[in-house]
Amino acid sequence: MDKTINIAVLGGDARYLEMIKNLSKSSITEIQLVGFDQLNQGFTGVKQVNLDDLKLETLDAIILPIPGTNNEGVIETVFSNRKIQLTEGWFKQLSTNCLVFSGITNSYLSNCVNEAGLKLFPLMNRNDVAIYNSIPTVEGTIMIAIQNTDFTIHSAKVVVLGLGRVGLSTASKFSALGAKVSVGSKKKEDFARSKEMGLEAFHIDKLSSYSFDCDILINTVPALVVTDESIKPMKSHALIIDLASNPGGVDFAYAKKRGIKALHSLGLPGIVAPKTAGEILGIVIEQILNEEFQGRSI
Repeated sequence: MDKTINIAVLGGDARYLEMIKNLSKSSITEIQLVGFDQLNQGFTGVKQVNLDDLKLETLDAIILPIPGTNNEGVIETVFSNRKIQLTEGWFKQLSTNCLVFSGITNSYLSNCVNEAGLKLFPLMNRNDVAIYNSIPTVEGTIMIAIQNTDFTIHSAKVVVLGLGRVGLSTASKFSALGAKVSVGSKKKEDFARSKEMGLEAFHIDKLSSYSFDCDILINTVPALVVTDESIKPMKSHALIIDLASNPGGVDFAYAKKRGIKALHSLGLPGIVAPKTAGEILGIVIEQILNEEFQGRSI
């Protein structure tokens, strides 16, 4: 008989409710929740406990919130007012076979995990998660564009910066809606992909030659690429949507000074489609658990 996989979910947002629901369907997973004491709904076979109640040496996996921890080890608890802080000593009490999941990581979390000899999985860095998440991200971007403009996407001039996983889906969907899409990048393969998609491509260094005439500018590049030089010639009705991770790729202070609406839209999957985002996390975590604990299929 397969050995039970013991999982502790520490904090999290609405996405985690669907993830917990999916993971709890397995007959060999035992799930404990910490930081969900204000949650009104329950899950069959899932226990709510306090941090001190966890038998750390018996855990096979812990799942931290999408932001991981802050630089003091405090985690996000949407469904609790209790402060939960994870110290380096706390991590060292875990079995070295325990897997640590988070959305992203920082120097504090990475150092704690490394010092404890544990394996960390920053899920948002994975290609499969990013590709899955590109769907709700693009839908959320379309929603933001509609809510913050007084013109149709159809026939609008849209500039997309970066043609990675999110940029590719964004350019494709806005083009499908009838927008006139141009793609800015530094990569030759992106120029080739843009041409194959029937989109105009340009080197990102020439952004100001395209921004002056665009209606919507969407950035996916996690570096400062939308500078004062490219914002200055933009029309007053133009909208900037920055999808890049913190600190983003837009000079927001100059955009405000110039009177251009610029929105840093992070975590769209969790905002516009938490159920789908949670299902994605559940699927990927289940796959990783199966790979790491072979013979204990869930």
